[in-house]
Amino acid sequence: MKAVITTKYGPPEVLKFKEVEKPDPKDYEVLIKIHATSTHIGDTRIRKPDPWAVRLMFGLFRPKRTPILGMELAGEIEKAGKDVKMFKKGDSVFAFAGFGFGGYAEYICLPEKPEEGKIEKQGLVVLKPTNLTYEEAATFPAGGLTILKVFEKANIQKGQKVLIYGASGSLGTYAVQMAKYHGAKVTGVCSTSNLELVKSLGADSVIDYTKSDFTKSGGTYDVIFDAVGKTSRSRCKGLLGKNGTFINTNGLSKIKVEDLNFLKELIERGKLKPVIDRTYTIDQIVEAHRYVDKGHKKGNVAITVVHDDKT
Repeated sequence: MKAVITTKYGPPEVLKFKEVEKPDPKDYEVLIKIHATSTHIGDTRIRKPDPWAVRLMFGLFRPKRTPILGMELAGEIEKAGKDVKMFKKGDSVFAFAGFGFGGYAEYICLPEKPEEGKIEKQGLVVLKPTNLTYEEAATFPAGGLTILKVFEKANIQKGQKVLIYGASGSLGTYAVQMAKYHGAKVTGVCSTSNLELVKSLGADSVIDYTKSDFTKSGGTYDVIFDAVGKTSRSRCKGLLGKNGTFINTNGLSKIKVEDLNFLKELIERGKLKPVIDRTYTIDQIVEAHRYVDKGHKKGNVAITVVHDDKT
């Protein structure tokens, strides 16, 4: 099969196509024919690497553990191991590949049921939402699960005031919708070109950070979520109400099997929808990474995996 291999750190051009052995599922695994994946900051940070600590996790001089990037995907079951009960050939699924990665390929094997507490390493597969395309579904698992855990930690209550810094990005667009699902009053911080997008997702008000300092906008918030890692609690201190919470993506609880199924339910009920800025084909992966590196995408970047019938 064809896959995008990352054999060294660096710019997008280090991503190379290569023929690799097609995986065969173990007794407890499913083989997924990947129809779509995504490119987001989780992939680009491994590729660069950024921060430097990435080298400590994935290889000091070159990425050793994860030559095939791609943290999320959607596709169909091509083969199920003999002990698999929940899936069958032909099922449409979407999946979080976790930090084992592997989405930038034509096929991937993932366990039917990951071990408790090891989803981030082993991955998680559930049936695809019926109202999404493969490209749309492939942009949900990593970002959606992150936001689910963010709001679980924040313990948002109905009527609370929530400010989302970076509301137009991958995490931000899901965060606006999740906060509204919880009944919060949402203020989104984004650039001029994204104001209408953030409003369309349900934000009650928006702040254009290119025209004013959001920390001097007046008022206080029960929860401030930094969705892009570009602000801090100390900077936002004046905006936090009594017992207010500042939160980012650090220190989140472990993903559970039921989490992705819960996201699927919200999607099918129309409570969450994907925002896709651009869609590339897998052979345009270098261009897709260049675009994400610019740091101005709206929502998500989807990747269509085009199959060679010979594989």
